[in-house]
Amino acid sequence: MKTLAEMWLRAEWQSPRVEAVVDARVRRTYAQTLARARRLASALRARGLRKGDRVAMLSMNRAEWFDYYAACNTAGFIANTVNFRLAPPEIEWILRDSGAVALIYEAQYAATVAEIAPRLDDLALRIRIGEGAEEAGDPDFEAILAEGDPGADLPAPAPEDPAHLIYTSGTTGRPKGVIRTQAQDAANAGELALFMDMAHGGSTLLIMPMFHVGAQLEAHGQIYRQGTVVLHSAFDPAEALRTIERERIQCTHMAPTMVQQVLETPEIRTCDLSSLRTLCYAAAPMPVSVLRRALDLLGPVLVDCYGSTEVASATALHKTSHRPAGDAQDVERLGSVGQALPHVELRVLDDALAPLPARAVGEVAVRGPSVLAGYWNNSRATMESLREGWFLTGDMGWMDEQGYLHLVDRKKDMIISGGENIYCREVEEAIMAHAEVADVAVIGVPDERWGEAVKAIVTPRAGCAPTAETIIAHCRSLIAGYKRPKSVEFLAELPRLPSGKVNKVALRARFREPAAAEQASV
Repeated sequence: MKTLAEMWLRAEWQSPRVEAVVDARVRRTYAQTLARARRLASALRARGLRKGDRVAMLSMNRAEWFDYYAACNTAGFIANTVNFRLAPPEIEWILRDSGAVALIYEAQYAATVAEIAPRLDDLALRIRIGEGAEEAGDPDFEAILAEGDPGADLPAPAPEDPAHLIYTSGTTGRPKGVIRTQAQDAANAGELALFMDMAHGGSTLLIMPMFHVGAQLEAHGQIYRQGTVVLHSAFDPAEALRTIERERIQCTHMAPTMVQQVLETPEIRTCDLSSLRTLCYAAAPMPVSVLRRALDLLGPVLVDCYGSTEVASATALHKTSHRPAGDAQDVERLGSVGQALPHVELRVLDDALAPLPARAVGEVAVRGPSVLAGYWNNSRATMESLREGWFLTGDMGWMDEQGYLHLVDRKKDMIISGGENIYCREVEEAIMAHAEVADVAVIGVPDERWGEAVKAIVTPRAGCAPTAETIIAHCRSLIAGYKRPKSVEFLAELPRLPSGKVNKVALRARFREPAAAEQASV
């Protein structure tokens, strides 16, 4: 299939009675979903929208995401997703930058929309989902669908047409709008379905928000296999396990912090999880200690995936590579994100962008058919990031002799202390091996003598109270002295981005001073 439009239409044609999407309120088949999508697309066209117009969506996970995506993908509108966790000025900036013509929003965000809409000259149409915001005067989503034609003949998008405009998390400044084409996301759908072992007519539980590329791509994979996507609007570890049992879920995706919570939930020992064949733990590194526990409790269902909004899925650590009882090489590879997917080329580059040999640390670069077309309204960022088709990820890593990629840090997160490069993930792995640690993030803070010093922010396990001294002493036998944290802070929970990654920008802002509440000398 060359386009997402073909993917949707083939699922409707070949599997019309298969449930496409399930949420807490509704269950809809592919035939029902595509009929609603045609109604939505034709109603938008009747109100003046044309191919290439940006249609934004601001909502938590619910079945209407499938109406929205199917309508945009088959009618040639560009789906411009919006992170519902953002503050009103941040949402306003994204909608202004994208030039969104229409906004579909969940009623709970009516106050935000009412605040920012008067300042958005391009925003001609606002559509409300759900009850509770009638005073806003915006038409109801179901009323808009009633205006449309379920048999409408819509223009077929071309492979090179933009399908999605997804804004990055903005960890290094203003979010950048990533342009993803019909062909790029169609190509990735097949690859993702393959490495996640999605069955034809199977089922996937998605808890990650549908505005995020990770959930979107996994939905594509299950649609490609003409199966069912079950949506949760919030993460409840016990309910996730009950849903796997009730819906006979075969695949799901959880960030490592979510996996940890699932492993500590009593239902993991009582729910029937025999249907589960794949748990993808992409979005952030999985500490090897947690990985071992997950394999013990869940069996050989784990798959890691490395990617980003810009490159989609790039690597996979397959189930067969999860061998904690294997030899030294097997154990080493548990800390990797796997090998390049069949459609991807992978390199590790030095500062001059020359390829590095095996085991040398450099910047990870990706090339392939799913790499972004460019950044929206940002040609400078496009030129800086794309070099002869290679996307410079900003991630630092190394590959072993068989191409297993080990990530060590974000390029801009690397700590330089006394002239030595310190990679946060190595320090985090050492601290996570402590029995009383549930989560950790490592950052660099200013230091008059060394330039930067290593600081650890630790979340203790329930019922535990480790001290800075015990954490630092624990690291002495695991990593070199200059890598060990000079100070330790304790938080009940680490701040996170929507992708599940720790928000280190927020941590640096909070802990930018060299002194900490709890310190210990090395």
